[in-house]
Parts: sequence; structure tokens; C-alpha cells
Amino acid sequence: MATLAVEVAGLRKVYKKREAVRGISLTVEEGEIFGLIGPDGAGKSSVMKILAGVLSFNSGKVRVLGRDYPKGAEDVKKDLAFMPQGIGLNLYMDLSVWENIEFFAHLRGISPSTRDERARRLLKATGLASFENRLVRHLSGGMQQKLGLCCALMSHPRLLILDEPTTGVDPLSRREFWDLLFEFVEEGMTVILSTSYMDEAERCHRIAFMIDGSIIFQGDPQE
Repeated sequence: MATLAVEVAGLRKVYKKREAVRGISLTVEEGEIFGLIGPDGAGKSSVMKILAGVLSFNSGKVRVLGRDYPKGAEDVKKDLAFMPQGIGLNLYMDLSVWENIEFFAHLRGISPSTRDERARRLLKATGLASFENRLVRHLSGGMQQKLGLCCALMSHPRLLILDEPTTGVDPLSRREFWDLLFEFVEEGMTVILSTSYMDEAERCHRIAFMIDGSIIFQGDPQE
């Protein structure tokens, strides 16, 4: 039986009088890419933020990497990386590509030697190696998203949570983005991502389709 990275049961999230997440349940296995699919306003971002431990919830069970939320959320953060929705939102625009990587590595307590080794690999894989001295504000949207992924991957997390990571990104950058995800999943990482692109849903091992706060399908995307 597969080991579960994430278990969610009866999860509800209410904003004032609007119920954004309506008692959903889902499981994510270790070492898979799990896609949360659905249109804008379906409640995907709320679920992703809850799983990342940055948003509270009203009721239900949330267990991530063996820890029960909300009590265990802080313990999980060292093994988790979260990339929020919005181009460049997890980046510092007035810093260079390399300075952003250096900053995130420092936050995670990564040694300079390990940082340099990982950064070179990630920048080469994303085509950003020749732009390491460029300010982030001067990068295209696609390049900013790839840098955001590099920063998230610097800690080599067990669980990577990506909220709409390729929205507004050019086709080439999207392909490079996915190539890098598959590379890290082959090394044992678990990835949960949200998207409204059906072609990306087909790249996931399993998906959950969400509409109006409810999951209406969960399983193989080929079904």
C-alpha cells in the first residue's frame, strides 16, 4: 500500500458567509504529481494555502507528512515549499536572480557549497544561468516563474505545493517547468499543483476536479 503524503477529510473553509471549500476529501501519495484542477473561483487556492500551512480552516482533518494540522503545521514547514499564485509573488524584484536564490538558501539554512551546487543545476535546467546577475523586475513572466520554482526547490523539499504555477507563462517556459518537476519527482519528491489547464492535468499521476468548493472527480486523469 502506498504511503500517503497528504490526507484530507471533510475539509471546510468559510470566508465570512461564503463557503469556499465544502467538506472535501482527498489523498496524495508520496512521490506523485497530484493536480487540483478546476476553473477560477473553484476554491483551489484556498486548499493549497491550507495544505501549505498558511491559511486556517473551519473544520475537517488535514494531515501532511505525518503531522496533523493545525498543531503540526510548523513542524512540516522545514520539509515543505510553497509557491503562491501570481507571477513573481515569492520573489524580490530589486534583487538579482542570484541574490534571490542566495536569500532563500540562507532562510533555509543551506550551506554556501550546497547552495552553489543546487543553484547551478537549477539555473542550467531552467535556462536562467546566463541571467543570474539580472534584476528580477527585468525578467519576463515566464522567467520569473522559473526562478520562483528554483527558489522553492533550493531546500529540496519532500513536498512541493504550487498554486497555478504556469498561469500566464509562455509555452516554452511551461514545458521547461514541467521537465524540471518530473526530474525531481523521479528523485522522490511529492508535488501538488493547481491548474485550470487540462493539458497539464494529463501530465499528473492523479487529479481531483474541483467546482464551486466541491470535488466532483478524483482519480486517473485518463479516466
